[in-house]
Amino acid sequence: MKRAILTLAPALVLAMGVVPTAHASATDRPSHHPSYGWTDRSTGADEQYRGLAAVSGRVAWVSGEKGSVLRTTDGGRSWTDVSPAAAKTAGLALRDIEAWDSRHAVALSIGNGSDSRIFRTSDGGKTWTEAFRNAEEPAFYDCMAFSSRKVGLAMSDPVDGHIRMARTTDGGKSWSVLPTAGMPAALDGEFGFAASGTCLVTAQRAGFGSEDYWLVTGGKTPRVFHTTDAGDTWTVMPAPIRGGEAAGIYSVAFRDRHRGVMVGGDYTAPTDGTKAAATSEDGGRWWSPSSTPLSGYRSGVAFDPRSGHNVIAVGPTGSDVSTDLGRSWKALDTKAFDGIHCANDGTCWASGPHGAVAQLTRR
Repeated sequence: MKRAILTLAPALVLAMGVVPTAHASATDRPSHHPSYGWTDRSTGADEQYRGLAAVSGRVAWVSGEKGSVLRTTDGGRSWTDVSPAAAKTAGLALRDIEAWDSRHAVALSIGNGSDSRIFRTSDGGKTWTEAFRNAEEPAFYDCMAFSSRKVGLAMSDPVDGHIRMARTTDGGKSWSVLPTAGMPAALDGEFGFAASGTCLVTAQRAGFGSEDYWLVTGGKTPRVFHTTDAGDTWTVMPAPIRGGEAAGIYSVAFRDRHRGVMVGGDYTAPTDGTKAAATSEDGGRWWSPSSTPLSGYRSGVAFDPRSGHNVIAVGPTGSDVSTDLGRSWKALDTKAFDGIHCANDGTCWASGPHGAVAQLTRR
């Protein structure tokens, strides 16, 4: 059974091959290295916020380990508790939250059986509706993503040999568990990480109507799954990230339908960033390991929307920045965060333990 802190699997042996390395074109040369930093926007609470939805420089939502949802509409100067009462009463771990504006949001709780639920609000969190409750005891939902205001997917660890997917086509009001005919068989002990709500993502710049999603896994052989039809059919590729009982790919981000970055490692070895990052330039068909390691295990990654090449990764031992699409990394600072998400206006937010929230600054 999974535990609430992170996703675990039976003891596995480290095994991973290296895939072909993509070559940079003239237009992919690194841009000027900006001077990054974090500006504190802490919530004042002591809860751990792994779920994060960045809407703009003023609006953001976070969701926590004890069923809390907080929202800011003034750039993090103040936070309002808009928690779903049912989630807070039950102490559900809300590991993912997706939001489109200051009123509409969808939050996912993790856990086996009925602990995996999805809640939806359309009035800024004044009221919430339970839109989905998992009815399969072996299922454990980890994360979700939306490709439009209507269409979204939620991912569960394997049930009966296949990763389980649920889909909404009405903005999260209702969800249907998809058949597994188009899903490749899961490997023994394969699982997803409910670490930052980013084990399942869509492309940052894919454009309205794109049905591309990518999901990433951990275990003996970490893999990347890709769908171009919103979950009906999937392809899968191994990734050059080290695997193990608590190791694999924790987070993935795609700038567009072609260029992606993944990060991970082993949360039981938080300062070890070897074989923990890789990049793709062909939509995730092939992945190349980063030439320099991360500073440690990283649970969240995002492209800087204001740069064509810069990527930021966060984790419990700090942040790293890449100025070449994730091919190489340099330590940024040592402040602990779990997740990072960037809004369409270019504002990047991070969230983590002890109520930590911050905005990325560029100097």
